[in-house]
Amino acid sequence: MEIVDLRKENWSSDERLRYLIGRGEVLTEEYEQRVKEIIERIRGEGDKALLEFTEKFDKVKLSAEELELPKEELEKAYKSIDPKLREALEFAHRRIKAFHKRQVENSFFVEEEGIVLGQKVTPLERVGIYVPGGKAAYPSTVLMNAVPAKVAGVREIIMVSPNPTPQTLAAAYIAGVDRVFRVGGAQAVAALAYGTETIPKVDKIVGPGNIYVALAKKLLFGAVDIDMVAGPSEVLVIADGSTPPEWIASDLLSQAEHDELAASILLTPSEEFARKVKEEVVRLLEGLERKEIASSSLERFGTIFITRDLLHACEVANLLAPEHLEVMTEEPMALLPYIKNAGAIFLGAYTTEPLGDYVLGPNHTLPTGGTARFFSPLGVYDFVKRSSVLYVSEEGFKRVSGPAKVLASAEGLGAHRLAVEIREK
Repeated sequence: MEIVDLRKENWSSDERLRYLIGRGEVLTEEYEQRVKEIIERIRGEGDKALLEFTEKFDKVKLSAEELELPKEELEKAYKSIDPKLREALEFAHRRIKAFHKRQVENSFFVEEEGIVLGQKVTPLERVGIYVPGGKAAYPSTVLMNAVPAKVAGVREIIMVSPNPTPQTLAAAYIAGVDRVFRVGGAQAVAALAYGTETIPKVDKIVGPGNIYVALAKKLLFGAVDIDMVAGPSEVLVIADGSTPPEWIASDLLSQAEHDELAASILLTPSEEFARKVKEEVVRLLEGLERKEIASSSLERFGTIFITRDLLHACEVANLLAPEHLEVMTEEPMALLPYIKNAGAIFLGAYTTEPLGDYVLGPNHTLPTGGTARFFSPLGVYDFVKRSSVLYVSEEGFKRVSGPAKVLASAEGLGAHRLAVEIREK
């Protein structure tokens, strides 16, 4: 990990800091053309292209009839997994559901003299959930994406995942996923966006994936809604030295082991503490199963910044707008008002980020690559739409027609004014 001193006046122009800020700007030209070709073939050829890409990229030869897993396979997987894992998934499901129930929006109506105005909240009809597969199992991703959709009242939840594991299918069973298809990559995203002979068209696609999945979601936005364009994962820790260096090091490594493009960053005013944490990172790294991945991540993006003080650390954090922000200080709540940009904020030495990944309740599908400046975590609000409702009686019409005509005239829209004047007669 690189140690960088930001205790200077022009700290925001530091080369390492700018490098991390630009980390999300991946050069996508090469990938984008390939993704466009996949999308166009799925749009034009449907299942034929989908089966061809599945064999090519996922090394699985399927017929159209084999794309969808029978519903009983989900229950079978649920019963077959380790009882301790089943219990942990049920525990996480209860907590995630309880948290997201607090996000439910209700329709409302306001009545004034002759006018009724309101907002009608309606759940989406059908959504698609992308769950990565292959090398690893991500049952927590299933829960985090399906539960808020279920709480919102979505009628049908479609899950796509290449080579889904029993753990993933068990989570789908617990969360109430309606249909599961054994496909992945940009081709699965395109199939959900346009529909094929076998896979139904959805209203929205959510869930993480590799660069092909992310680009497909980005390119298909408009044909379908998406949650966000997610990039590599990241954690940023603000620490004052009161938390054991070993704890901080383990949190940084828990992010670095995700993939080679993940970023692990520490902000601290203590140069001595910075060096202790780096030593612990090196020591703990040796015992990791995913040592190679974590090493590559730390070599490219692992950084410890030495700041003037904790408020300066908050300034730097706001500039980076991290996906996960841990505040490991003696009084973490005192810094909360100064934190403006973060996907999720973890306060206190015991609030390690992996707890949020699995069991605390708030959603772990979060904005990455600095997009926490304007994106929010996935939630129930992502699975509903709002319609404005307007009613005007004759009495109410008389109250508002005059100003409406004035504004129509000011904008030069004669037919607008005419539509009002006709009713006045």
